[in-house]
Amino acid sequence: MTEKSLTLADQILTRIQNSIITGEIEAGSKINEQTIAQKYGISRGPTREALQALERQRLVVRIPHVGARVAKLSVSELNELYQLRSVLEATACELTAHNITQTQLDQMQDLLDRQQQALDKGDDEFLFMSDIDFHYQIIQACGNRYLQETLIAGVYHLICMYRYQCRGKKRPELAIKEHRQIFEAIAAGDGELASLLMRRHIERGRRNTEQKLIEQQQAQDTLLTPYSQKEIIS
Repeated sequence: MTEKSLTLADQILTRIQNSIITGEIEAGSKINEQTIAQKYGISRGPTREALQALERQRLVVRIPHVGARVAKLSVSELNELYQLRSVLEATACELTAHNITQTQLDQMQDLLDRQQQALDKGDDEFLFMSDIDFHYQIIQACGNRYLQETLIAGVYHLICMYRYQCRGKKRPELAIKEHRQIFEAIAAGDGELASLLMRRHIERGRRNTEQKLIEQQQAQDTLLTPYSQKEIIS
């Protein structure tokens, strides 16, 4: 679907989503209809629709007597999200092993080949996006519309926000290896193994993201501290 075929509200929604996920619009910052309408040169109607959609996706939260703000990153929310993601994606993986078509398998194989090429070239941006695409392909091939909707519309925008803003360089080689193992289990029709491998893969990702988030929060706390302990003692 091209941007021209989307409604104005959908176009604005996509732009704001990307800005929030990448941190261009900072977590915890205030966001309102007037500011968005002025930024994109549109009326308040489409802006209101976009913000309501962002609230449903939990990228934006509305606080009583304060207004709408971009969701903050927190360790507790990260862990809750990944608990849900692990259960749902493991189920999707098992279903995909039984429902995937040869065309979908070929597309997944092609994506994995391009991931390896990107790793060799050091193309971090493609590695990040193709990692998301790999999981999307599995979800799309599972054959369960309700599971797809819950994951893609209800969970993945926040997952992408955490992963983009807390990404490091520790896992590319391991992640690609794990992707290939999951792919091989799916291709062999072994849903139980594919599900198990996906759970392990997601848990490793959760630990890595959690560690990075904690490091970021500690660094931020240090910057906000007006005096170091050494300065206080002296």
